[in-house]
Amino acid sequence: MFKIAKATVAAPLMPGSLDMAHHNQEMLAQLSVSESWTGEFSSGIIRLGDWSSMLHGFSMQECGLLSLLRCYDPKDRAHILALFEQAATLSSSFCFSTTIIMPNGLLQPVFCMGESSGVEEKFSGSMAGVFLFPRFKLEGANQTAGRQAS
Repeated sequence: MFKIAKATVAAPLMPGSLDMAHHNQEMLAQLSVSESWTGEFSSGIIRLGDWSSMLHGFSMQECGLLSLLRCYDPKDRAHILALFEQAATLSSSFCFSTTIIMPNGLLQPVFCMGESSGVEEKFSGSMAGVFLFPRFKLEGANQTAGRQAS
């Protein structure tokens, strides 16, 4: 799945839509690990959180787009790069799903949702989004992200 949309066509937030009392955060945590990320077009730096860095196989929380792409299934890389290129030229929302090929050979599914803004000015703008890492095994994989004890 690879999707991109102009930011203006995104559905507006409905009053009360962010009311956390109506969302089941425990179920989300039981089924996945989620973490936000940001990126700056002027520097080309993408900043990941602890889980995202670890699951992408990075020792640091900052990386470039090409380093990030190298973590993904080779058949998806061109599509993901095209999404990021489009997001860098027009403020928009995007999403994709792929598989991270971890350094130890294990496979970790990942979903990414994000948006870009401020790209109308040359060499400026930013992206922000969230990674979702499902807690299930893929065929051929020996392990996925585990749940931390509370």
